[in-house]
Order: sequence, then C-alpha cells, then structure tokens
Amino acid sequence: MRRRELLLATLSLLLAWQLLAWLLRSEVLPGPLAVAQVFGRELQRGLGRHFLVSGWRVISSITVATILAVPAGLALGQSKRLDRIFAPLIYILYPMPKIVFLPVILLLLGIGDTSKVFIIFLILFFPILVVVRDQAAALRPELIYSVRSLGAGRRALFRFVYLPATVPAALTALRVSIGTAVAVLFFAESFATTSGLGYYIIVESWGRLAYPEMYAGVIAMSALGLLLYFAVDRLERRLAPWMFTHNS
Repeated sequence: MRRRELLLATLSLLLAWQLLAWLLRSEVLPGPLAVAQVFGRELQRGLGRHFLVSGWRVISSITVATILAVPAGLALGQSKRLDRIFAPLIYILYPMPKIVFLPVILLLLGIGDTSKVFIIFLILFFPILVVVRDQAAALRPELIYSVRSLGAGRRALFRFVYLPATVPAALTALRVSIGTAVAVLFFAESFATTSGLGYYIIVESWGRLAYPEMYAGVIAMSALGLLLYFAVDRLERRLAPWMFTHNS
C-alpha cells in the first residue's frame, strides 16, 4: 500500500472520529486532538513501558510459532505417512478455542510473561501449520519430479522447492494471525498481570474512568498491530521478491 493512500485513510478515520465526538459531546468519547495530547504525555509516564512489554510478548509468540509451525507443516506436506498420523490430532485441536485454556495456563505457568507468550503461541501455531502443510502438499508432482531428475535429494527439495513455495502462504497466515495475536494479548493482559497495554487500558485507565488515557492505550495497541503488519509486509518483500516483480 502506498504511503499516500495510507495517509488519506488515516486522515479519514481521524475526521470521522472528530465528527462523532462533536455529535455525542460526551466525555466517554474525547476528540482525537485531546487524545493525542494525552498520548504524548502518557508515553513518558508509563505507556511507553507497557508498549514495549506487549511488543516483546507478541513478537516472541509470533517468532516461536513461526519457527515451530513452518518446519512441521513442511514435514507433514512432504510426507503423506506423517500427515496420516497427525492429521486426526490436528483436525481435533485446530478448531478448538484455545483461549478457554487461559485459566489453566495461568495456573500452570503463572501470571508472568511465559503464560501470555504461550497462549498466543498456541493460537497462532495451528493456522500457520495447516496453511503451510496444505500448500506443500498441493505442489504439482511434475515440478518435484523435474527437480529430482536433476539429482536433487530431500534436502535440496526442501530448500529450493518446498520452502520457496510455502513462504508466501506462511506469511499470509502470519499476517492474518496478527490481529488475533494482538486481540488475545489484550485479553490476557487485562487481568492477572501488572504490565502491558491490556493492563494499562483496563486497569490503569478504564478502571478509574480516565477516558483520554484509555483511548491513548487503544491507539498504542492499534499501532502495535499496524507495525507488526508492516513488518510482515517488509519481510515478504525480502523473502519472496518474485511476488512483486511485474512485467513491463
């Protein structure tokens, strides 16, 4: 997306926000200018620290989920035997709402970072795994046979065929999962913790009816998701540059 288009979209949202604030005339919905002033002040009073804590948690979760899910998906996509063994387990676990296990995870892992990272990892792992597995399994047999005819072994197939073919699918799954990861992070940080943007929004702001501060936290969490989304876009351009080449 071009910067100009992104800027116009941002200005449109801010204008709609300001118009709605004027119509409602309620302290529950302050205008964007008032929130921007509070945002700048709160960054120095603790919001910046909460942002860094939340960023570390969600980035750690995404990194671990990707490192584990992509090789596992490639292995299942290459081996029909392995897929037959694990497919029933994935079929049962994939649609299961993992967030319901949060109380159990908190009891087992405590209220620190580990429990937050693990629940987000658990939710992200299966979508990435399934997308990569299906993409690897859908590769045309003639493509694989042609590479094998050149003397390529399993390792060469993995590096030059399966991995490049599944990188776009894995990044797409990751991009779709970012919103889910940030939403789960907000829920996990809204209780049983003393840091993070979820804690800042629910406990430090909404809990004492500090509405401008609450919206400042919402903007910070939205910015976190947007930055992660841009990071995946940049990563896609680096790992799959052929997707952005156009014939003149």
